[in-house]
Amino acid sequence: MAVLADTTSPAGEAGRPDPSPLQTPSTSTASFASSKHGDAVQSPPAAPAAPSESSQQPLTNDEKTSRPSLQKKPTFSSRISRMFSQRDTNEANREARREANDKLPEEVIEENNDPAKPRPDQPSRSSSKIEKMGSVRNGSDATAAKKKEEPAVSRRFWVEENGEHFHHLKGAKRQDKLTDIFRDLMLGKKKEHHDEQPLSLMSTWVDQIKSEKDKLAKEKKDGPNAAASLVQKYGKCQEIVGRGAFGIVRIAHKADPNNSKQEQLYAVKEFRRRPQEDSKKYSKRLNSEFCISSSLRHPNVIHTLDLLEDAKGDYCEVMEFCAGGDLYSLVLANGKLDVLEADCYFAQLMRGVEYIHEMGVAHRDLKPENLLLTTHGALKITDFGNGECFRMAWETEPHMTAGVCGSAPYIAPEEYTDKEFDPRAVDVWACGVIYMAMRTGRHLWRVAKKDEDEFYENYIRGRKSEEGYAPIETLHRARCRNVIYSILDPNASRRISAHQVLNSEWGKGIKLCKAGEQGL
Repeated sequence: MAVLADTTSPAGEAGRPDPSPLQTPSTSTASFASSKHGDAVQSPPAAPAAPSESSQQPLTNDEKTSRPSLQKKPTFSSRISRMFSQRDTNEANREARREANDKLPEEVIEENNDPAKPRPDQPSRSSSKIEKMGSVRNGSDATAAKKKEEPAVSRRFWVEENGEHFHHLKGAKRQDKLTDIFRDLMLGKKKEHHDEQPLSLMSTWVDQIKSEKDKLAKEKKDGPNAAASLVQKYGKCQEIVGRGAFGIVRIAHKADPNNSKQEQLYAVKEFRRRPQEDSKKYSKRLNSEFCISSSLRHPNVIHTLDLLEDAKGDYCEVMEFCAGGDLYSLVLANGKLDVLEADCYFAQLMRGVEYIHEMGVAHRDLKPENLLLTTHGALKITDFGNGECFRMAWETEPHMTAGVCGSAPYIAPEEYTDKEFDPRAVDVWACGVIYMAMRTGRHLWRVAKKDEDEFYENYIRGRKSEEGYAPIETLHRARCRNVIYSILDPNASRRISAHQVLNSEWGKGIKLCKAGEQGL
């Protein structure tokens, strides 16, 4: 297109006085043929018009090449000729790049073709064919080496060639993402489909934020209720990393005695009193939770360290700090998780649930918000405030329980009846809903009651038909779908246990990451 723009040059030059016969444009056949060989376009020698010195003495070759007018204003014919003379060279260059790219890994080719990134393999116009091919290889090798050196920085989850996978989570970046989501929502930039909005994870999150607004303002005014013993043992409480109906969670920073440049981090959960809860009930509730959580030792269960009381009679619980945030924030920020990623978290969850059930404890409030993550992807069950001991160490038979407990989308249908039920089955049901939230990024239903929720009613109807329930049918593996249907069996007596899930064909095939297996 640049060549076409200069087609007015001869006409423009014709109207100006010629400072030299060399500047006269020529479109003769001889001139055009000469330009095909890359020579400078020269006009035929002009007859001398006057007996002046400049016209009688011909210019030397050095004087011709030193004239700036030739380089400053090339003729139209020379531009056309150079364009055609470069065609064969460009074809050779493209063929060389094509042959070199065919030998590169597919992922490197895709990265080099990214228009947003500069191409390191782009050869210069003055390079020879061998130099161009070497440039392609060297640039591609550099790109591949950079991609190999920084897998954890650029990706949240990836799988190595040997089948081993890794997680890399950064809680701070994910919290920034949630802040952006909330700001867009408040400004009306983010909208959801009206029919699906009741099942959105976002709607639950916004409701929680609105309900906590006044409480958070009061907590900021009063400041942290940290006892002197807490500061001495675990350091000073600083930033808030979590909040809920229970209270808030802060990070305690303590200098590492073995390394002055590092510090040890602890999660400090500050409990608030429930409405109409006196000091005696408040103390009993928190001591009961601490007795349960502190007795559990498993890679996929949070490690509870201490329970402290301050001068005002308020309690705080000290736990290990998980810098990767919680599963709810991860799913909300990313929409949904990869298949292998969700499977790994689900297997870790079932391992933790199987363990606490073996210890005679039911959680009764399993949800993504109560599943914490390390930066390496280890999942840990936390918040045993609604935990229940259904079997003592000396007992063999479990105790049944009754009553509704937990968050609506994860509550099992038997909890809405007047009959007693096995609390272990309630935990397993919640795990199934959590897995579907990871895979789809949405709740399956608002509440598991046929008369009150059309989505749950559709699920009951879909279970009895050959078509099944659409969200679960999106799971492509039949063995995975079968286990999820068994987990979400409305009949609690037929529902499979955590142990059976892990020993199913699908459960045995799930590969755990090393961090999840060891709780790192």
